[in-house]
Amino acid sequence: MESLRRGSLVVIFLTVFIDLLGFGMVLPLLPIYAKQFTADKSGLLIGLLMASFSAMQFLFAPMWGRLSDRIGRRPVLMIGLAGSIVFYTMFGLATMWRNLVGLFVSRIGAGIAGATIPTTQAYIADTTSLQERTKGMALIGAAFGVGFTFGPLFGYLALPTGEGDPGPGPGFAAAALSAVALALAYFKLPESLSAQSAKSTRRLLDISALKSALEIASMGPLLLALFICILAFANYETTVAILVKGESPDSPFHFSFRQVCLTFAFIGFTLSLAQGVLVRRLAGRLHEGAMASLGAFLDIVGFLLVIAAVSAESVIGLFASMTVVVIGFSFMMPSLNALVSRRSDPRKQGAILGVAQSISSLARILGPMIGVPLVERHSTWPYWSAAAMMSIGLMTVIYAVRRGGDFVAEVVV
Repeated sequence: MESLRRGSLVVIFLTVFIDLLGFGMVLPLLPIYAKQFTADKSGLLIGLLMASFSAMQFLFAPMWGRLSDRIGRRPVLMIGLAGSIVFYTMFGLATMWRNLVGLFVSRIGAGIAGATIPTTQAYIADTTSLQERTKGMALIGAAFGVGFTFGPLFGYLALPTGEGDPGPGPGFAAAALSAVALALAYFKLPESLSAQSAKSTRRLLDISALKSALEIASMGPLLLALFICILAFANYETTVAILVKGESPDSPFHFSFRQVCLTFAFIGFTLSLAQGVLVRRLAGRLHEGAMASLGAFLDIVGFLLVIAAVSAESVIGLFASMTVVVIGFSFMMPSLNALVSRRSDPRKQGAILGVAQSISSLARILGPMIGVPLVERHSTWPYWSAAAMMSIGLMTVIYAVRRGGDFVAEVVV
């Protein structure tokens, strides 16, 4: 039985990893494709395109979770992977036809199909003990990190020359990787749902859970800090490809499509290294509040370094700024989530963490809609905006940390 559980977790890891490879292949090139297919000067359409994936995940993740309670985890995961095959194929066709509507349909569909992470988490909860639960959930984070690192490298290989029109290769390759993941799930993944499995109750934004969270003195500022910090980072990450490809006004950089993929692979590798080495070593020595504040400060410095690199037309400066931004984000996000967890009533922790996840999703939806229109006007404006927002986020983090402490249960005499 134990070997069966370990085998299931390995398959879950590989399934998520392979699916994230496809996502990581397409993401760096998406805004560049869109700019080639439209004369939209405002950048609003491209911002909406970038936001559509996160918006669909926000809307459909709870639905997939509830459906998995009824029909099982395995069918839902397989439906999601099958959908990824269809919509990544559609993405490839849309790039062949140079059709912006096709890109929108493919990204909306891929967002719906890829909103099965809560189902993956439910599968792990079904097949692990309470003592092993954290290690099991960490597999998903590891799959994300490794998938996002190697996805752009696969995108690099899917681009024959890296010059001119990148063509449909990345879309079709992503569809093929999703097909491999579907085959793994079909042949190797047993059903985990049982009568004892926990039921999914997550809503889009659980109002009762939000009220419970706001009853804690420091939770409101903490959730606000989470929203602002993620909004600032999303403002940055969704404009990097446009900046380095030279698609924004006054950008001194003119990377090839292959170089864009390698840039995102560098970001993914730095993220994995920072989380796996720096964060793990500092986590026991620094309080989460200090880690989150340090991370926000580093991000402000990193955004300002982006502006300096653009002004100096320095590729080395640009990659140095990316390193600082990614390390800052690696310090900040786990620490903010840990603070939310530590200040929550353990009996309501799952619901409050669900609220935090919903707030994070909303920030990722709004980030591209701010950043992309700004980068269409000037190559440095998104990073001035991100630095300003992160400064507000830093002040909010400091205020939230000082306002309260860890949850303490009331003692009934």
